[in-house]
Amino acid sequence: MASAHDPQLSALGASIEDLAARAAALAEVLESSGAGEPAAALFEVERSLQMAVRAADRARRSLPR
Repeated sequence: MASAHDPQLSALGASIEDLAARAAALAEVLESSGAGEPAAALFEVERSLQMAVRAADRARRSLPR
């Protein structure tokens, strides 16, 4: 039987993935317009959010079944 927290962690991961995609999209726009420094910062945000997605997934997988 799956934990009651599994759906919450899945939703959290999906929300973080959405934020990461939004950060990457904005970074690409900024980069193409010559704003390299803010683009680099947003690419760093994207990487951090992807790490958060993996951490949330690890938490979900480690829930007692």
